[in-house]
Amino acid sequence: MSPPIRILGIDSTRNHDEQPRACTVDPEAPSRPLVAHEWLVTNGLGGYAAGTVSGVITRRFHGVLIAALPAPRGRTMMLNHLGERVILGARAMRICGQEDPHRRDEPLARCTDFRIEMGLPVWRYEIADCVIERRVVMPHRQNTTYVVYTLCAGGSEPEIELEPWLHFRHHEGSVEGRVEGEYALRLIGDRFEVSHEDELDLPPLRMQVRGCESAFRIEGKRIHDVRYHIEASRGYDAVGALYTPGYFRARLKRGEPIALVASVEDWNVVHAVPHDQVVARERERRAKLAALAHPKAREGLAAELVQAADQFLITPAGRTEDAARAYASGDEIRTVIAGYHWFTDWGRDTMISLEGLTLTTGRHNEAGYILRTFAHYVRDGLIPNMFPEGKNLGLYHTADATLWFFHALGRYVEVTNDRATLRLLMPTLMDIVAQHMRGTRFGIGVDADDGLLRQGAEGYQLTWMDAKVGDYVVTPRRGKAVELNALWYNTLRSMQRWALDELRDEGTARHFAEHADRAHASFNARFWYSEGGYLYDVVDGESGDDAAFRPNQVLAFSLAHPVLEKSKWETVLHKVQTRLLTPFGLRSLAPGHTDYKPRYFGDLRARDLAYHQGTVWAWLIGPFVDAFLRVHPERVVEARSLLSGFGSAMNDACVGNISEIFDAEEPYVPRGCCAQAWSVAEVLRTLVKTAP
Repeated sequence: MSPPIRILGIDSTRNHDEQPRACTVDPEAPSRPLVAHEWLVTNGLGGYAAGTVSGVITRRFHGVLIAALPAPRGRTMMLNHLGERVILGARAMRICGQEDPHRRDEPLARCTDFRIEMGLPVWRYEIADCVIERRVVMPHRQNTTYVVYTLCAGGSEPEIELEPWLHFRHHEGSVEGRVEGEYALRLIGDRFEVSHEDELDLPPLRMQVRGCESAFRIEGKRIHDVRYHIEASRGYDAVGALYTPGYFRARLKRGEPIALVASVEDWNVVHAVPHDQVVARERERRAKLAALAHPKAREGLAAELVQAADQFLITPAGRTEDAARAYASGDEIRTVIAGYHWFTDWGRDTMISLEGLTLTTGRHNEAGYILRTFAHYVRDGLIPNMFPEGKNLGLYHTADATLWFFHALGRYVEVTNDRATLRLLMPTLMDIVAQHMRGTRFGIGVDADDGLLRQGAEGYQLTWMDAKVGDYVVTPRRGKAVELNALWYNTLRSMQRWALDELRDEGTARHFAEHADRAHASFNARFWYSEGGYLYDVVDGESGDDAAFRPNQVLAFSLAHPVLEKSKWETVLHKVQTRLLTPFGLRSLAPGHTDYKPRYFGDLRARDLAYHQGTVWAWLIGPFVDAFLRVHPERVVEARSLLSGFGSAMNDACVGNISEIFDAEEPYVPRGCCAQAWSVAEVLRTLVKTAP
């Protein structure tokens, strides 16, 4: 019997002779777990490469090169797949699990190992007496992917065939039907460029085999009936066609890596770094990230998460005007991709993630860039909820993102002592608070009767529980939501302190203190649900007060300035721990409620109906740990144990990452985005906070 295949998440600081964390899979049926596990490589622009460990395409987002192009293009699928074959004499084997309908009878090579090294995927295959390693790397801030092959052992020198499969489209575009139009192939020596007759504004896909002599055989054909199984399970179109212009053929020699490079960059950029240095340069960059991180984030799971965090911090491609404005003031533009594969940059996710992604990792300058970038986009007292794919203008339908901005800024100033940025932003902060006090878009504003913040507009979902099916808002939460008022109180107390420290204005500080005192009194009078011994989720809502037991109440005593009276902290914490806590975060609704959904699966409607109705959210473990330590500051070891499940989570779904959500009940299947910014950020932050 073959030895087990290991799905590994290797700590970048660990001696590789040590036993790594491993998820052992059934060696008798290796294809199933290898299809279920995914990998991800990103380029710092929002572009990426992604796929399953097996090589089988299961998502519309799986591809060798998804380039981040200027608006209005956005992220664009440029190279969907590589058909990979190894030729040993008269014997040919696929090293990719994707079935080629033109070669159905070819056997599949045995993958004996898959691991993550400093955030980068590595495969090992055994074919006869040959051992071949395969790596994928994207040079930082380039829309370029290298797939590198190394013959590590064996007396033979096999040939390798690499067949690019193409369908130029938006990365969220339909895969259905045949590949329309004609692709043109242009040869320039040993360089190849593929363009599309109907996509004149699209850069060509540039491809080359580097590191050895190679040949290209022109053999244009369509590959029909490519099936995307995950898309089918999610209710999307899931069968389509791809096109190949032919294939490269090259010989592998022991110890001499060769690389297939795919890019939309100019050839001068592609050739700027020798092919045999690309992996080493990227490893060097990642080693610098590890050294920059908080000392308690340089080993174990935290060190792996430092590498994962890098995937979400980007310089957005194509926002030329924004970049020019930033450069003119000596700044740079930065933002956060909320999750891979389909999210763009979201204000709420960015602000919740900022501490874990940038401050814990020692990337303080980038934290400042992000805060100043979003401050530029403030409109009517709100930061953007999101920037749609391929757009330069944001959408503002959010009631909490702006309040999380104050929280993120507070943590930034505390860690960096960057008072200059705080002073620079104070006029904007003053205006934001003033807009909220007098009322702004979407019904967001302070109720003059009690000083609490309310929100709500027909057809909009303004809190983080933002699922919407057509025109139906699943959890509208219109009224006065518990976490919004916790954040509002935190904002007022922060402004009180900053008015004194930065403006030296006691009158303004007193003004904020008076509003904070009123909000505090009203909150504790209105939100306490005495019958249940916990906090209402919403008061003064469309149907009165909502006593649904949700995790949002934790924020009432997890933030820097807790609004809930101290005498009630332990009671609420105990109930949340008992009813909502799982190994992978908090449930979004307690079991027993009529709307509770234990599983998140099915088509878009079914999934959205379950999104915040029980589904576990990993990011909520951060506020829970904060609240736990506020109540039990001496129980740090126990607090750290609450994070123990995330070690195994990083071996599921996308290896080396943490998923967006999990089913509400065992076995807590990971769902949603397989790599989520605030999941990674909050687990990393709290790992450091609870480290011995």
